[in-house]
Amino acid sequence: MSKNNAIQSGGAIRWPDNLAGYVAILMALVTGLIHLVATTRAIEMSVVLAVLFVLNGLGFLGGAALYLTRFWRRQLFLVAAVYSVVTILALFPFRGWGIEAFYMNGAINPIVTVTKVAEAFLVIASVYLYSSTSN
Repeated sequence: MSKNNAIQSGGAIRWPDNLAGYVAILMALVTGLIHLVATTRAIEMSVVLAVLFVLNGLGFLGGAALYLTRFWRRQLFLVAAVYSVVTILALFPFRGWGIEAFYMNGAINPIVTVTKVAEAFLVIASVYLYSSTSN
């Protein structure tokens, strides 16, 4: 088990010491950026929905940035996992409660699919990092 979630570099950034850390960062960046880009489409449906997209995107990007700092703590891996699960579940009240949530106009919506897959991988990576990191 690793002692820390990241190794100390000479500067302010602490890079992850294993592949799961990089996967977590990449997945947070992917879903965060997609949510910000999708805001332009969400605003056509509702201003409230667009604001939620912006906040969600910034939450993922902010979490990835925080992970790279000395302020990151082991417990925040669980926060990241729960945040991702809540974001996955938030899709269903807006898009339907079944597999149809991933479809638009009869075809799979790639944006929804990519974001939810990225969030699922972020959950897995976060739980793994929590369990493999000591205090």
